[in-house]
Amino acid sequence: QVQVVESGGGLVQPGGSLRLSCQASGFTLDTDTIAWFRQAPGKEREGVSCISGTDDSPYYEDSVKGRFTIARDVGKRTVYLQMHDLKPEDTAIYYCALDSTVPWSMCPLGPGLESEYDYWGKGTLVTVSS
Repeated sequence: QVQVVESGGGLVQPGGSLRLSCQASGFTLDTDTIAWFRQAPGKEREGVSCISGTDDSPYYEDSVKGRFTIARDVGKRTVYLQMHDLKPEDTAIYYCALDSTVPWSMCPLGPGLESEYDYWGKGTLVTVSS
C-alpha cells in the first residue's frame, strides 16, 4: 500500500520560514509529478506548487511566487517545499500529492485538477501567527 507522508509543519511567526518534506513508500520520487496543496479553515483546497516529473519544471500559485520553492532531492527520495516570508494567510493544512502515471511537462495545479493525482498524504499543519 502506498503511503505518502508529509512532515515539517508547525507554528511560525509572520515573516518566518518552514520547510515541508514529502516522501512516499514504494516510490523514489525521481520522475513522479509531485504537488503541494493546502486547505485553510473554511476554504476549499487549493494548489500551491508542483514539480513536473519529466523535467523538474516548477509551478507556483500566484500568492506564493517568490516566497516558496519546490525542489526534489533524488538521493533522499524527498520533495521539499521551502517556504519563506510566511504570512498569516498561509495558515493551512498542507498536503503532498503524487502522480506516477502521466508524464506531465506542465504539472496540473489549477482548480479542479486535484483528481489528476493518484496518491495523497494526510497533511501537515502550518500555522503562521504571532
